[in-house]
Amino acid sequence: MIGIIGGTFDPVHFGHLRPALEVAEQLELEELRFTPSAKPPHRWQPQASAEDRLEMVKLAIEGVDQFVLDDREYHREGASFTVDTLASIRKEIGNDTPLCMLIGMDALASFTQWRDWQGILDLAHLVISPRPGYAPDLNESWIAERLSDDSHDLKNKPAGKLFICPVTQFDISATSIRKQLLEGKSLRYLTPKKVCDYINRKDLYQR
Repeated sequence: MIGIIGGTFDPVHFGHLRPALEVAEQLELEELRFTPSAKPPHRWQPQASAEDRLEMVKLAIEGVDQFVLDDREYHREGASFTVDTLASIRKEIGNDTPLCMLIGMDALASFTQWRDWQGILDLAHLVISPRPGYAPDLNESWIAERLSDDSHDLKNKPAGKLFICPVTQFDISATSIRKQLLEGKSLRYLTPKKVCDYINRKDLYQR
């Protein structure tokens, strides 16, 4: 199985990295692709440039065999819609390879507002990580009919299932990290040292 995790990663932090590693290990993913969004639609724009966010992800995932940086959204013109990214990956890996997209429980609550959300489920499974403070209604019909408690179901189909994957939960956000930087506080133990050093060297998020 191939996994993908998207986001602005503004900046990437342990709240992204540790759960991603645990999902990759639990599901025995062949690879997990980190796909930074260059121009995210329907939300505020990242403070750091796409180039800086790509470099921070690259530094953060160094040395993890299953982790791969996928920069396709950086090279695509226009807004970075998830369905387009998944369609591009599906074209590369073929129609039969299981593809899993990792999202947080907070994202599940608004998933039906995403562009062509049903098309997304035709292209990939959703692997959902619990998040502190979020408990959406799992009895909604579109969720209940796709939800599985057996990870092997993901391997038997290329797409369309939902699976909740327990992970270590960190109450860390990129917003709180940027706020701490403005207050002159240390980022130690919130994000990898190489990312901390890069942020300090490039004077990111200081204004």
